[in-house]
Amino acid sequence: MLSGVTQTTDSAATERTPRRRSRPLVHRAWIVAAVTFVTIIGGAAFNSLPGLLIDPLHSEFGWSRGEIGLAVSLDMALYGLTAPFAAALMDRFGIRRVVVVALAAVATGALASVWMTASWQLLLYWGLLVGLGTGSMALAFSATVTNRWFVARRGLVTGVLTAAGASGQLVFLPLCAWIVKDHGWRPASVTVALAALVVVPFVWFLMRDHPADVGLAPYGGAYVEKPAPVTGAAKRTVRVLFDAARTGPFWLLAGSFAICGASTNGLIRTYFVPSAHDHGMQITAAASLLAVIGVFDIIGTVFSGWLTDRFDARRLLAVYYALRGVSLLFLPMLMAPTVHPPMVFFIVFYGLDWVATVPPTLALCREQYGEDSAIVFGWVLASHQVGAALVAFLGGVVRDVTGSYDLVWYAAGALCATAALMALVIRRKGAATAVTL
Repeated sequence: MLSGVTQTTDSAATERTPRRRSRPLVHRAWIVAAVTFVTIIGGAAFNSLPGLLIDPLHSEFGWSRGEIGLAVSLDMALYGLTAPFAAALMDRFGIRRVVVVALAAVATGALASVWMTASWQLLLYWGLLVGLGTGSMALAFSATVTNRWFVARRGLVTGVLTAAGASGQLVFLPLCAWIVKDHGWRPASVTVALAALVVVPFVWFLMRDHPADVGLAPYGGAYVEKPAPVTGAAKRTVRVLFDAARTGPFWLLAGSFAICGASTNGLIRTYFVPSAHDHGMQITAAASLLAVIGVFDIIGTVFSGWLTDRFDARRLLAVYYALRGVSLLFLPMLMAPTVHPPMVFFIVFYGLDWVATVPPTLALCREQYGEDSAIVFGWVLASHQVGAALVAFLGGVVRDVTGSYDLVWYAAGALCATAALMALVIRRKGAATAVTL
């Protein structure tokens, strides 16, 4: 009897012990990171479209820029609000399943928009479906992959994965601009739908939810068992929000990141092309400039990840926001029918700073909130997208009322100065005190 029990126990212990494997030339974590990079590129393809389609949709359907901006606003808001729930759903159902469903939602929304005839359909396809899909592959997805698969090089990997969105912009912006100019907006929408579908096989066959699935330790760390699926994903997401909302650093991170979203996705990504077109610049030329931002965004974000591993994240954020604000104040004076050196300097400078804020913001979330940091970062990202959504809507309204986007550029510059101050007053975890609500 005892020998039978011992044999059963030994067998169970053997099942729990990872099988010894020869050390691979490339740790599986880097393959998972590469698949994540490609996935974000595929999902980000749609984000290249809104700025290119504002004028064509206005011309074809007669919809105001405010109406079109409202759909873009809904997309951006859902992108942010979905992210924290997606992080919890990944804990419950696994990364692969959530991401495959998200890619399908993006493809469906982009493809269905080809047949739309009313502005409410724009809200449904662009705003709802694409917003939910892209939100499920937002930066909380990157945070989940990084937290599970990496112990060493987290800052660098965060920077590289953050740069994936810019890489998608680099790939798809010039292509979509050419398609819109020569073939119309519908083929461009079909193109981004296909881009999302092409990524699905990579995710399904190469992505793994946890290092323990393949008997490995995280890169730079010790082997840990895969945790059991976490039930009550929505409840946990809301609970984490309420817990984080009782601390001062959460509001400072959320507020500064809202300004980050307002000054990037909401403003530059949505209105740079139509604003440049207002000044006589060709759409393809303006889109190419926006794509160049993507080139330097990759450099700036990866370098920011490297810096985050070595320097105080608070000071890095303050510098990034301050420099961004100064550059936005000069932008209205740089708009012209042709591309000239000062505009090129702005594009390079702004590209380096575009999402350089992400690695230090995520590092501060990890410092403050530990194992809940991916979900907390999802909520901080939600504030980023709410800020972007407000400016995406208000920017169109300002253009309809004043005939210019200049007022929005100046306001965003002033907000960035506020974000720099907010970053500086974030306390370290040991010094943070709870806020009584």
